[in-house]
Amino acid sequence: MSTASEIRIFDTATRSARPFVPLREGHVSMYVCGATPQSAPHIGHLRSAVAFDIVRRWFMAKGYDVAFVRNVTDIDDKILNKAAENNRPWWEWVSTYEREFTRAYTLLGVLPPSVEPRATGFVTQMVDYMQRLIDRGFAYEADGSVYFDVAAWVNAPGSDYGAVSGNKVEEMEQGESDSVGAGAKRSKQDFALWKAAKPGEPSWPTPWGPGRPGWHLECSAMSTWYLGSEFDIHGGGLDLQFPHHENEAAQSHAAGDGFAQFWMHNHWVTMAGEKMSKSLGNVMSLDQMLETVRPVELRYYLGSAHYRSVLEYSPEALTEAAAGYRRIEDFIARAGTPEPTTWTEGFEHALNDDFSVPKALAEIHTAIRAGNSALAAGNLDKAGEIAGQVRAMAAVLGIDPGEWLTRAGGGAGAGEAESAHAALEVLVAAELERRTHARAEKDWARADEVRDRLAAAGIEVTDTADGPTWELVER
Repeated sequence: MSTASEIRIFDTATRSARPFVPLREGHVSMYVCGATPQSAPHIGHLRSAVAFDIVRRWFMAKGYDVAFVRNVTDIDDKILNKAAENNRPWWEWVSTYEREFTRAYTLLGVLPPSVEPRATGFVTQMVDYMQRLIDRGFAYEADGSVYFDVAAWVNAPGSDYGAVSGNKVEEMEQGESDSVGAGAKRSKQDFALWKAAKPGEPSWPTPWGPGRPGWHLECSAMSTWYLGSEFDIHGGGLDLQFPHHENEAAQSHAAGDGFAQFWMHNHWVTMAGEKMSKSLGNVMSLDQMLETVRPVELRYYLGSAHYRSVLEYSPEALTEAAAGYRRIEDFIARAGTPEPTTWTEGFEHALNDDFSVPKALAEIHTAIRAGNSALAAGNLDKAGEIAGQVRAMAAVLGIDPGEWLTRAGGGAGAGEAESAHAALEVLVAAELERRTHARAEKDWARADEVRDRLAAAGIEVTDTADGPTWELVER
């Protein structure tokens, strides 16, 4: 395993790239803020999932044991409001869309987390956390709600409030509707750790009365429960930097926990310069995207920019990314789909440098050009050697064509020696992915159209418990 000092990570809290040294040798502990399933995921959510999946995969490729915790915020104002608007129980609403997020992660090849806790399952730990903060003088109860006392923490020795976001305390607005004054929170800078019960809302018992979690407390409770009072990396989208991550750090440090050693934030997906969000109505859903590209091509696109850079969506950019993936796929197929070997030095340098995927992709495509030259010269051994490297590098990014052929369930697998048959596998796998997607959406006409098209080409599809398989039949 390469030494930890070879990896440098840009830490949001210090605004600097620092050498990564894990708290425990050979082990990486990561907590990433996951879904708030109020509605179906859009590609902004999925970009974050892909970005941190690549981070995790690189640590794993380097030989680290990675504990990867990704939470689900299964109770908040938006969820309750959406469920009420649609006259559905809140728990059914959130479960429906949690499944949509899971489906999206699976379609894009995002590895399952080590554990995926839900906020409502950690009320006991949240109560303990609040009591610790109250005992230390950094939280207070008001009419059944519990608030974090920002002023008390800001004036405490060792306070670093504002470090994660870079905001000045006097300019911070928590974005909460809670009133300020008698019987309520003391200052507009204070934020809710626990919200007193309201009629018609779900609630849980606490020493301060029934209520439900505030937004920020859940992540401190869940991350430290699984990863300990100190852990290596906390990640999430740039929009979470304030107030969510700033307040997580504050309440955790105030409670006496060292908390995250590195803060990582992926940038937004934008459309015409505007951040993609449901409130602006400019979102692109997974299913919309999959009408024009395959899941692996969408993954290639979402992971292609540096995680700290804006990813500007356009149909042209998506088409270009899909073509980039197909160049990888085509070369691997023509080279006979050899087994993965190891990455190049340039690829390792790129990912060690704050997970620079653009540089890593450039290394892959440079190798492909050399491999295509070897094929043109009839040097199949050299082409196969390069293809093994390309597969190894693509696997780290989650876009190895051999793995995606296996996921699609088509054909005899990734080890075919005949390049013509390997190329056929690529084409059939793409058709089977389209058919699987159509069946999942209950678009039976489109699913039958794909099957009939394959049958007309002499390819018989059989549906099994493990997914569709195919074979060539005599005509």
